[in-house]
Amino acid sequence: MGSNPGQEPASPVLAWGTAEVAEWVVGLGFPQYQECFRANGITGRRLILVNCSSLPALGITDFGHMQEISRRVRELLGIEEPVFSRSIALPRRDNMGLFLEQKSRSGQKADALTFSQFVQEAGLEPYSTFPPLQQTQTGGET
Repeated sequence: MGSNPGQEPASPVLAWGTAEVAEWVVGLGFPQYQECFRANGITGRRLILVNCSSLPALGITDFGHMQEISRRVRELLGIEEPVFSRSIALPRRDNMGLFLEQKSRSGQKADALTFSQFVQEAGLEPYSTFPPLQQTQTGGET
């Protein structure tokens, strides 16, 4: 499950079924929760909806575990953490996060939607969708 930097980070994850998500949870070091994810039908598309607010409904109530799983989901999907002190003048969320919320739905329309179509149709500013850590590593000195 290595990540390929030249590939859109979320695309392979969207194809995951419940078995792949359960394996991923075990790989994070939380084998006790694989059945929670499987029983609740959490697929790669539905992972975008998994965060500290939704995990208790899946049966995960240990706060430290909730934080870690939520952080790893954002990392896996390449979306930024919500910053509540952020200025309201800035875009509400990163484009990739908004796009993945649309892709979390099932159906022909969601399947056919591409990232560039979504940005254009939603009237969003096209800006980098790379996580902040990757942005800071691109600067080089000459």
